[in-house]
Amino acid sequence: MRIPRIYLPHPLISGNDIELDSNALRHVVQVLRLKAGHPLILFNGEGGEYAAELTHVERRRATVRIGDFQDISRESKLFTHLGLGISKGERMDFALQKAVEIGTSEISPLFTEHCVVQLNDSRALKKQEHWQAVIISACEQSGRNSLPILNPPLSLSHWLNASSNMTRLILDPAAGSKLSTIKLNTPEVTLAIGPEGGFSQTEMKLALESGFTGVTLGPRVLRTESAAIASLTAIQTLWGDLA
Repeated sequence: MRIPRIYLPHPLISGNDIELDSNALRHVVQVLRLKAGHPLILFNGEGGEYAAELTHVERRRATVRIGDFQDISRESKLFTHLGLGISKGERMDFALQKAVEIGTSEISPLFTEHCVVQLNDSRALKKQEHWQAVIISACEQSGRNSLPILNPPLSLSHWLNASSNMTRLILDPAAGSKLSTIKLNTPEVTLAIGPEGGFSQTEMKLALESGFTGVTLGPRVLRTESAAIASLTAIQTLWGDLA
């Protein structure tokens, strides 16, 4: 039996009882329909996890007793920063979910020329809260005990200027280089993936001038969410902890 993993953004201390917050309560009581006595695993994103047990369950309230701490890390040895063009609805959610499951360390949603999603300040805040919830759920599912960093949405040009000295890659179907030809100087990779419609020629030129290297995933053009899965899986296989 797989023990459900629950994220609680609070200090966790072995031997203490803690009440589930609204998100965890909804998942444990309404979705999983667990009863008192059922084992859980708790984590707060600070590393490691705790064995736990449901001690009291009501419709609107549930408590758990925190057990022993286990210093377990499932983070990749490769640090990856994903700059992802903002796509519509489920495509963005799916790409974020799979990026987290594969092991991405940091995510920056990007406004680009072909981005069809328009966000004012209030909508951007709501979107970021929603994306954070997607990330948490993916960590619960995949066993990660540290939450990837989610940066506020920003323009591609600002993100390119702020990029570090990591190995910087940008997906480009017309590029002559493949991931397998890239040599890493440090165990850190920044990867840019466009939204529906990809990057414009102007954006691609700006990225190359900013020190990014264009790479192709092969002869077929992938959807943005497929490109995220394929490229991150290849990167983790080449330099991370897959395969």
